[in-house]
Amino acid sequence: MGLPRPGSQPDLFLPMALRLLLDSADPAAWAEWLPSGLFRGVTTNPTLLRRAGQPCSLEHLALLTARAIDGGVQELHLQAWGSDVLACGRALFALAPGRIWVKLPITRAGAAAARSLIAEGCPVTFTACYEPAQVLLAAALGADYIAPYLGRITDLGRDGHSELIRMQRIVEGAAQSAQEGLQLRLLVASLRSTEDLARLAAEGLNTFTISPAIAAELFAVEPTLAAAAQFERDAVGG
Repeated sequence: MGLPRPGSQPDLFLPMALRLLLDSADPAAWAEWLPSGLFRGVTTNPTLLRRAGQPCSLEHLALLTARAIDGGVQELHLQAWGSDVLACGRALFALAPGRIWVKLPITRAGAAAARSLIAEGCPVTFTACYEPAQVLLAAALGADYIAPYLGRITDLGRDGHSELIRMQRIVEGAAQSAQEGLQLRLLVASLRSTEDLARLAAEGLNTFTISPAIAAELFAVEPTLAAAAQFERDAVGG
């Protein structure tokens, strides 16, 4: 979209730039992929921590936070847990204000904690989104992100792609009607293939968190690799 014409009113909703995040709690994966410059940040949760053999404790997350920041992340999304999720969220945010986004499931307890955290200046990412109407909750509360689980929605026998496209249209509609702008982004999670990424991007979705395996798949295009190898052979005379 070009610059507005002189004397014209700017659009209320402007397309947002692409954002990719790395969905991993494995510091080895961070070390491999963050230097590529592809990823704005990292998303984690207690399940990913367990799979990576990383303790889910504030003390250990403080160490991981320092490591992620050293790796150049602009955003580190850490999920709060426990009976006092608000206190946990506050403690997570305090690890690195300005770099930490607190993740909360889009439940009543999560929404209540999010309201307080957002009022205190802590950015929030809602997770475990399965229904289009849940996007309205995130917009109303002023969250930065809400993460729908594409693969898991499809596993329920629904058309995950169509559901997420509908969610994106809700975000766009809410942005157009917002008097003070809307910062909410749909953060697509649970992608199973690069085709998921391409199909949704073609429909205007622009924010994705992808696994290291999907990142590797993006570069594993055989015709491209064959062409690159041929270039190298030709460069030295065949």
